[in-house]
Amino acid sequence: WCATLNIHRGEATCYSPRGGSYRSSLGTRCELSCARGYRLVGPSAVQCLPSRHWSGMAYCRQIRCHVLPAVLRGSYVCSAGVQMDSRCDYSCLPGYQLEGDRSRICMEDGRWSGSEPICVGAGSCTSQPWDSCPCCSLRCSEPGKLTATVYWDPPRVKDSADGVIKRVMLRGPEPGSEFPEGEHVIRYTAHDQAYNRASCKFSIRVQVRRCPVLKPPQNGYLSCTSDGNNYGATCEYLCDGGYERQGTSLRVCQSTQQWTGSQPLCAPMQINTAVNSAASLLDQFHEKRRLLVISAPDPSNRYYKMQISMLQQAACGLDLRHVTTIELVGQPPHEVGRIREHQLSLGIIEELRQFLHLTRSHFNGVLLDKAGADRERYISPISPDELFVFIDTYLLSEREAARRAQSGDPC
Repeated sequence: WCATLNIHRGEATCYSPRGGSYRSSLGTRCELSCARGYRLVGPSAVQCLPSRHWSGMAYCRQIRCHVLPAVLRGSYVCSAGVQMDSRCDYSCLPGYQLEGDRSRICMEDGRWSGSEPICVGAGSCTSQPWDSCPCCSLRCSEPGKLTATVYWDPPRVKDSADGVIKRVMLRGPEPGSEFPEGEHVIRYTAHDQAYNRASCKFSIRVQVRRCPVLKPPQNGYLSCTSDGNNYGATCEYLCDGGYERQGTSLRVCQSTQQWTGSQPLCAPMQINTAVNSAASLLDQFHEKRRLLVISAPDPSNRYYKMQISMLQQAACGLDLRHVTTIELVGQPPHEVGRIREHQLSLGIIEELRQFLHLTRSHFNGVLLDKAGADRERYISPISPDELFVFIDTYLLSEREAARRAQSGDPC
């Protein structure tokens, strides 16, 4: 018999070859699922093994979106905080109007729907009234764009002799066209039956309101929309692997040409080993670091000493690829588990071994990606070059690959 399988905020549907009354006996297979609003971390199915342990360990993590930044000259109200399905409705102070999505919903992938709206003062960028021949106009670009859509009434043309105008020619874009930043000349030319000609010329100047250029945080970088610092652009602060953001995650360029919020910091990641389960330990590295777990029967094992020596010499390359090493060495009750200078409890070590199927009888290792998935296993020491090629080829996200291509290899 295996221990009764309970998934907090989830469900285990079990089938035993012995029948419904033996749902924890040898050979029982359980399909694991989570309640709505939670995501399963670990295998979706486990089996009761002859060792009286389940073949894997899983838990349900609540799906949460990041905290939305404050809205300049406005506010928002959320129905359920940052949990999945929470709806946040935006509103502006009197005298300001909302541009963008009026509400956003926390989606199943942990992201908010839509984009960050902004509160714009009425009449913040206006033009002079048109006469018979339009006069010069100043228009501001639209939020999140480098262009402005400009309308005008075509000039009224009348022949003082017989009132007959043979043709009117427009040189330039039509009314309602999108104009890029800069000054544009529009010319109307009218011809009557006597081949007389009269012109109406005016200019349209499009201005792109811009905020000061943001600097990336130390040990981090920026990911911005549109042109990066124009009105309506959004910049997200991201930290390198091994660092955690402290402060707001998003800043928006407002119509006042000022950014919302203040610049956050990227502080070194703090590892907490005083947790009550291996799942809580691994959850700290979720979407931040890859894990290379090394297991050996004793510290004198030649494979273990060889592997640790190679990893120590490749510390720069490991950190560049966001890899943290966990060592599980020895036999109970003198077994040791450590992450850098942090020591793990015997209970955490045992859970890690069960979760990752690591034996104490010989050297073995496992590489976990940033989502906690088992991606590769080793029964002998792996060279840093081979490990780095595997990570660079199969595990880098598009954003991480672009970041690496931009910054190069400092190692």
